[in-house]
Amino acid sequence: MTQSIALLGEYTPTFPPHLSTNAAIEHAKAASGLDISADWVSTADIDQTLFDRYAGIWVAPGSPYKNVDKTLAAIRLARENSIPCFGTCGGFQHMILEYARNVLGFKDAQHAEYDPYASNLFISQLACSLAGREMQLSFEPNSRVAAIYGAMTDTEQYYCNFGINPDYVDALKQGPMQIAGADAEGEIRVIEWPGHPFFIGTLFVPQARSTPEQPHPLVSAFLKTVVNQ
Repeated sequence: MTQSIALLGEYTPTFPPHLSTNAAIEHAKAASGLDISADWVSTADIDQTLFDRYAGIWVAPGSPYKNVDKTLAAIRLARENSIPCFGTCGGFQHMILEYARNVLGFKDAQHAEYDPYASNLFISQLACSLAGREMQLSFEPNSRVAAIYGAMTDTEQYYCNFGINPDYVDALKQGPMQIAGADAEGEIRVIEWPGHPFFIGTLFVPQARSTPEQPHPLVSAFLKTVVNQ
């Protein structure tokens, strides 16, 4: 039986991260023979049947999304019900927002793209844009991400102008979410939920480095988790 994943976001055929998302899925499928399909689903179209139709979600780059509340609700359902969830770039940012609101108790936690003057701004505009930059990462020992990469460091590409507000790093570290990777300056770039089959968010865009010869390990691991659930 073919499993399906939902690519949550506002698909734009001229947006490079969306094209690389499609390509990375095909790379992983071809290399491993996975029987899986992927559909783009606008965040405005998320409803209560989402997880009846899809066995996993990839919260894609390209925010602001049309419907933040529906996006956060889908992330929460995936987190609480062991449904594979992968978030890259904007997806990572919204996974942080969901965590802040529903785990840490900051009900008014906000993202600067939607409300730049919010009192609890967990996601803020980066002082220096990361769009188009490659940066080295270090992974936490014993993290799921380190195991997937089979290494403690790697270099990844970014496509974002927003990230975690430094004022809220200490608050984020108070809960169960694991900070699984950081850049050379110690900034949080990878998160994962302990004990979950696959709940990983990256501020970078791993799909940008995927090739037919070398599918990205995170994409492959996500799809394999969906198929083997």
